[in-house]
Amino acid sequence: MIREIEEILKRVGRYQVEMMGKKKTVEFKGEGSRNPVTEVDKRSEEMIRSFLEERFKGCGFIMEEGGSVGEEKDYVFCIDPLDGTVNYAHGYPMFCISVALLKKGEPILGAVYEPLRDEFFWAEKGEGAFLNGEKIRVSEESSLRKSLLATGFPYELHGRKKNNTDVFSRLTFETQGVRRGGAAALDLCYVACGRLDGFWEMGLKPWDVAAGSLMVEEAGGRVTDFSGRPFSVFKDHILATNAKIHQVLLDVLREEGYEDPNHNP
Repeated sequence: MIREIEEILKRVGRYQVEMMGKKKTVEFKGEGSRNPVTEVDKRSEEMIRSFLEERFKGCGFIMEEGGSVGEEKDYVFCIDPLDGTVNYAHGYPMFCISVALLKKGEPILGAVYEPLRDEFFWAEKGEGAFLNGEKIRVSEESSLRKSLLATGFPYELHGRKKNNTDVFSRLTFETQGVRRGGAAALDLCYVACGRLDGFWEMGLKPWDVAAGSLMVEEAGGRVTDFSGRPFSVFKDHILATNAKIHQVLLDVLREEGYEDPNHNP
């Protein structure tokens, strides 16, 4: 199955690179929203869904643009056709395509393709994580001060008191740095291969994290919610690390009042 998924992700990636320098129509999801979508997002999703439907009949789909179809089925594909749409629309070179296969809501296969660097990440439950055919592992860094982290911010940044800016500010001073890449699936892959030591974000959807969370776990990392409870792709926040700095980041999130980031007193 992974070879078929690699085939369609690379085909879609070539299309996205071809379209990158061309004028695109950018729409926004909902009145006053800062969450954009382009015709490239929509066409990419159509290509992926059509390909998977033809080869893996009977599966459901959870998709960023097309919604859910057959999500009650045992096997469901979770698709983000263009993670990093804001970057892509501006010509900023950090975006990817993400597909995961869920079995009864749990990721068992994940694939992320970054077309500009031609990097294909994939993981299978119990079989490890890989980058272009080579097995990958999380970093060994145990010091928060020496760690490089990444995060992101919810689209409704101005509409919630807990919007991550305070944690971002604190950890910028307490680490080697915090990157804000704008593509959660890719950030998670970078934790999995040791380029980053940890990643946290809120305001996420299943397609943002389904493939990447499996990637981190299969690479030897740890993935939880902000309170340290087991992670589910249907939760809207995630902490993913190399495991060695996980507890100290949980402590920071607790001290800043983020154990339940959706509670806005």
